[in-house]
Amino acid sequence: MKSTIEELGPTRVRMAIEVAWGDLDHAFGEVYKELGKQVRVPGFRPGKVPNRVLDQRIGRPVVLEQVVQHAIPEVYSEVVRENQVRVLGQPDIEVTKLEDNETLEFTAEVDVAPQLELPALDSLAVTVDDVEVTDEEIDQQISVMRERFGMLQAVERAAQDGDFVSIDLEAKLGDEVLEDGSTTGMSYEVGSGSLMEGLDDAVRGLSADESKTFQTALLSGPNAGETADVTVTVRSVKEKELPELDDEFASTASEFDTLAELREDVRTRLARTKVLQQGAQARDKLVEHLIETVEVPIPENLVEREIEWRNRAFEGELQQAGMDWDSFLQMSGVESREAYDADQRKNVEEAVRTQFILDAIADAREVTVDNDDLSAQIMAQAQRNRMSPEQYAQQLQQGGNIAEFVADVRRTKTLAQLLEQTTITDASGKKVDLEALRPKTVQASSAEESAEESAEDADAATEDTEDAAQA
Repeated sequence: MKSTIEELGPTRVRMAIEVAWGDLDHAFGEVYKELGKQVRVPGFRPGKVPNRVLDQRIGRPVVLEQVVQHAIPEVYSEVVRENQVRVLGQPDIEVTKLEDNETLEFTAEVDVAPQLELPALDSLAVTVDDVEVTDEEIDQQISVMRERFGMLQAVERAAQDGDFVSIDLEAKLGDEVLEDGSTTGMSYEVGSGSLMEGLDDAVRGLSADESKTFQTALLSGPNAGETADVTVTVRSVKEKELPELDDEFASTASEFDTLAELREDVRTRLARTKVLQQGAQARDKLVEHLIETVEVPIPENLVEREIEWRNRAFEGELQQAGMDWDSFLQMSGVESREAYDADQRKNVEEAVRTQFILDAIADAREVTVDNDDLSAQIMAQAQRNRMSPEQYAQQLQQGGNIAEFVADVRRTKTLAQLLEQTTITDASGKKVDLEALRPKTVQASSAEESAEESAEDADAATEDTEDAAQA
């Protein structure tokens, strides 16, 4: 077998492959075996029909066509493996020469990962925000706690913003009452804007047992996008009475005896959250720096496939929610489908660039993925998806996503190593210690046993994942 590889551009190649006829013996054997099972020839038992008879019965050109279809994928994969070509997607195949008992020649055009020129990565530096907790932020957190302990009290007055009302809704298109747009006894916070456009304006000023009709566009269901007449009837009005901000509230809402102690605890927790945010910000800024520094050609076909896949998946989610694109764009406040598509394309291109850069750095630094790396990531992803490590690994295998999962683990590990070598300072010039961002907790014995069981499950799942990846 002979092969040559021609670069058509930074992200696409053409492979010209010539296969000697003797290298097709395996393909001929498989094709004749299948044909022998399918073709019935008088005087011969199924599977015992001689090859020459099969050629005569169905025609030599048909046999050759099936041999080519059988052989090309195997030959192509072998060429890719031997030349270590990092292909992206499926190739465009063209048979250029087929001479019986002599040779098979074909070309394969396919997108490939680009070869990148990496800058020096030994003096990386990023700046992140200071960890500063303001009194206003503490007040906001205390207010949220205070809201949780508020009590609803019935009032004899018209509804206003912040009140909780019990309402009945009846939506009509013409004279037809829409069942999916009608309900009774619904609790709603006036001014929240969480249900439908126009409802807040209609409810404000209504007292118990008063009604008002308004028009609004339906956002979901079979009539999404149409304008309906909605009648809202207020059944009761309640206002939320908030507890006094004093030591009694602190002891009721927390384990602290005084409001001052509660405020100090909130300050500590907010500071801890902002420290963790520094780590995420450092990571994001490092990725932004790499994207700005490294020139990355992007295979357009790869971007288009990713956008198409995302759109199909999202359209399925919209259908399950009873929505279409117009209702989603209106609800999300996006200007137009064109604006949505442009933003999505930008995100996809940045994601592709990031992957190529991290893959190139991982190659240059010979980053490898071991059992501990896979176990940690399987456990983390399984926890996020609320399933066992074994279940998550099986999901990866059934979806054919193991190779990409391993590649993502390698990229994550590479980025983590880069971040450890990056000088991180806050806006005030103070150096940020990444070690301080790592959670350090002391578990009780029962929690340790649970963690050990999860680790064992993850190890078993890792073994299955590695076996599938190698296969």
